[in-house]
Amino acid sequence: MKVARENARREFLMENPLISVIAPGKNEGKHIYKLVNSLNEQTYRNIQIVIVDDGSDDDTYLICKSLYENGYIDIFLRNDDRGGKASAANLALRYATGKFIVHLDADSSFDSAAIENIILPFYLDKKVGAVGGNIKVRNYNTNICTSVQAIEYLQTISIGRMVTSYLGIYKIISGAFGAFRKDILDRIGGWDIGPGLDGDITVKIRKLGYKIDFEHTAIGLTNVPEKFKILSKQRLRWNKSLIRFRLRKHKDVFMPDARFNFSDFFALFENIFFNLILDIVWFFYIINIIVVNAEFLAFIIPLKIMLYGTASLLQFFVVLILSERWRQEIKLIVFIPLMMIYNGYYMRIIRTMAYIKEIFFLSSYKDPWNPSKSSQKAQEFGL
Repeated sequence: MKVARENARREFLMENPLISVIAPGKNEGKHIYKLVNSLNEQTYRNIQIVIVDDGSDDDTYLICKSLYENGYIDIFLRNDDRGGKASAANLALRYATGKFIVHLDADSSFDSAAIENIILPFYLDKKVGAVGGNIKVRNYNTNICTSVQAIEYLQTISIGRMVTSYLGIYKIISGAFGAFRKDILDRIGGWDIGPGLDGDITVKIRKLGYKIDFEHTAIGLTNVPEKFKILSKQRLRWNKSLIRFRLRKHKDVFMPDARFNFSDFFALFENIFFNLILDIVWFFYIINIIVVNAEFLAFIIPLKIMLYGTASLLQFFVVLILSERWRQEIKLIVFIPLMMIYNGYYMRIIRTMAYIKEIFFLSSYKDPWNPSKSSQKAQEFGL
């Protein structure tokens, strides 16, 4: 594998393709310089930086205009009226001219070899259509809220996506850091409107027969919510996408027709089974214990804490072995005991609320994260 990577890197650097890095965002004035600075410090230099200001009302426009005039970004675009993340990304896509498109969140920053590393899988396997980067939490040490999210990211992204990528069932490329072949993006028409657009575009590429890969050495840092109230709103939005996209829009992956692909089926089924079906089973299980065998709670809860804590600790040590930042991340170990409450109860309740809202009320179409005019059109066309 090492030899294959060296050969792929050599082929990549000899070709020296233009890579268009696009970053749509609204009110990201306080983050945009850090993003652009990290892009200008990349080891790979043939980069076209495209920034889209999606109707900001802070100083984003002035900062980006200054960066453009001083040569730090190549293309600066602005929507006077907010069109939403998909609209802004598609605007950037129309102006981007690179062979590859790297989509970033405007509040992110990147290690110096991140862009170079995320492109390597395309040269390792010509059937790779998109690659996800390894996102970690930049503000991990702000408070308990950001610290537990940092552990979550390490477990679900750094390790979880390595495993699913290896198994061929990797199902979502984070909008914070993902690379795509431009010809494929042009073929599928870019991003569709709505919360969960990252998972949606990943499934669309998989359905065309392309592989989706994860590159753990391509490191990006992002800021996460610092208050549980804001985090709850974010995760409600994220989890609605399981119903909207996996059960409604892409339900055809479950149909046994000529286009049926087992890996696509299993990738989505695994997501639905572990997040939706087991959530429902868990609530019936808890209600049954409380009503029928309440005395078992005194035994079950401590046992669950012990087992979950042990598993989380072992997983955390695996993360540290693979991490380039283990000296910083090891400090998070004191928050491991909180992960059972965070994942086992808090996130489970958030997910269940999101599923109920989306199944019965189609609430993702009313989410203020997306402009109402865009959501109305998305609902009209079944996006």
